[in-house]
Amino acid sequence: MRRISRVTEPCCKVYDYCNAHSEVLWKIFLGFLCAAYLAYFIAACVLNFKRARGLVVLTAIAIFGVAVCLIQKWCGAAITQLLNPIGKRLETVWPWLKWVLCLSFLGGLITWLVIDVSKRQEQLISFGGFCVLILLLFASSKHHRAVSWRAVFWGLALQFILGILIIRTEPGFLAFQFIGAQVQIFLDYTRAGSSFVFGEKLIQESFAFLALPILTFFSSVTSILYYLGVIQWVILKISWLLQITMNTTTIESLSVTGNVFLGMTEALLLIHPYLSELTSSEIHAAMTGGFSTIAGSVLGAYISFGIDASSLIAASVMAAPCALAMAKLSYPEVKQSKFHKMEDVNIYQGEEQNILEAASNGAAISVGMVANIAANLVAFLALLAFINAVLSWLGHMVNLPELSFQMICSYVLVPVAFLLGASWEDAPVVAELLGIKIFLNEFVAYQHLSVYRQKRLDGLPEWGRATKQWISVRSEIIATYALCGFANLGSTGIMLGALTSLAPHRKSEFSSIVMRSLFTGACVSLINACVAGILYVPRGEVINCPDFFSTTVLNVTTYSTYRCCKQLFASTSAGASGSSFSGVWAKVPANKTQEYLKWCCGRYTDSVCKKS
Repeated sequence: MRRISRVTEPCCKVYDYCNAHSEVLWKIFLGFLCAAYLAYFIAACVLNFKRARGLVVLTAIAIFGVAVCLIQKWCGAAITQLLNPIGKRLETVWPWLKWVLCLSFLGGLITWLVIDVSKRQEQLISFGGFCVLILLLFASSKHHRAVSWRAVFWGLALQFILGILIIRTEPGFLAFQFIGAQVQIFLDYTRAGSSFVFGEKLIQESFAFLALPILTFFSSVTSILYYLGVIQWVILKISWLLQITMNTTTIESLSVTGNVFLGMTEALLLIHPYLSELTSSEIHAAMTGGFSTIAGSVLGAYISFGIDASSLIAASVMAAPCALAMAKLSYPEVKQSKFHKMEDVNIYQGEEQNILEAASNGAAISVGMVANIAANLVAFLALLAFINAVLSWLGHMVNLPELSFQMICSYVLVPVAFLLGASWEDAPVVAELLGIKIFLNEFVAYQHLSVYRQKRLDGLPEWGRATKQWISVRSEIIATYALCGFANLGSTGIMLGALTSLAPHRKSEFSSIVMRSLFTGACVSLINACVAGILYVPRGEVINCPDFFSTTVLNVTTYSTYRCCKQLFASTSAGASGSSFSGVWAKVPANKTQEYLKWCCGRYTDSVCKKS
């Protein structure tokens, strides 16, 4: 026993010393870690700064986050005290100042729109659609006189500001393009696990083995980030911003922000301890947030379809302030909420004990979601095929065998698609996608959109047998924003099931609110699409076709070859002495232009080809 005690005594002393000085030792460890990372960061930047740009961006974000936390911790009270006199002064002048600010913002917006629309008149249609949707929600409001116009205007202003930063400004556009590209690269790592389990052949041939495993990978990563507190930190910061600007309650802001990162049902766990005490307006806001955004996990699946990653991320981010604003317009608050301060709410932290458990639980949770999506896809696509067969049979009786669900949607929802900003030629296709999204689900709609997008990228003719084979880039972007949300009839059951399991005594109240929140959520996605239509500008649309043809091996068709061939057809005049060319093609040697024209005529049809 003495020998054992002699051996363990030094260990116990070391253990006691570490416990007594744990804080100092932890700071020393962090200091060494920061010094090592600083050395690594400097070395990476010195060796190849261009290659290290991603590391610089991530480091800047981390430093900003740490700085905000430290300033809030050490200087928060001092800053609040310093700003108190300004706050009191603002309170006295706010009654008239808010109207000056609102009118200035409105005047600036109208002036900018007039100048901008003079260059691209299709933006005016999107603006008209934006106004129609806002008026429609106000007309259907539960309490017209109780509408908090501060929440509405601030929500829409934040949405516009985000849209301008993301779509219009070059740094914002490049930043989101970069983020989208990195997300795409990150999701490609799923193939390592999928190919090992299913084999490379199945991944290449089957959608289920390519797209659905991404949900498992993304769910596992999200669970790890939640365990580390990263997601909670981001949610709290964004919800704080929404709360101070829009004057919404803590619960509303948390639930809507949570939906940007989490699933429709997972976001409810953030507020589930308080569901029994929420007002009807707060419940409506939480539901609307769920219907108007998409989960981060399924966002990965849509990206795997080939949908533009930056547009999907931007649509989800822009939807948050708009969802909260439209929820307050559709169902204004008429009762006193108990949750006006962040201190009143403790955010759900999860039950995992370590990172491995978090990763494992995230993967396990996704199994049900993957199975649910796969089952829904099988059921809905089979149901769609059956409905189309029945409609075709009925249409055949009146000499209309091409009658289908898509055709009905393309006629019924054409006015909506046109108001979003899609051209009249593209509106039937966008309307078809909207119908699939609302009556089936957005997964099937995005799958259809990806087919149209791929046909455009493959350089297929725009029209084939009197039907559109693809839509313009502008209409594609508008459709991407319009489909970005869980607002479909099937989601009402998921939402009601989740809420009822968390607060069964309020089942009847949830049921009475769910259809209004579904309608509001659908309108939020459409308003988001209108904003995208207002702000969209063509990028990379201008191409020097003679240079493109001279530097490209013409063995396959692409969207660029299609555009250049159409330009060449438009510049060609066929006469008795042969073909003549105008515009930029007039400067190209005639033998080369004839060669390009022959190649184009072999892939596409045009009246010029018959005459030449």
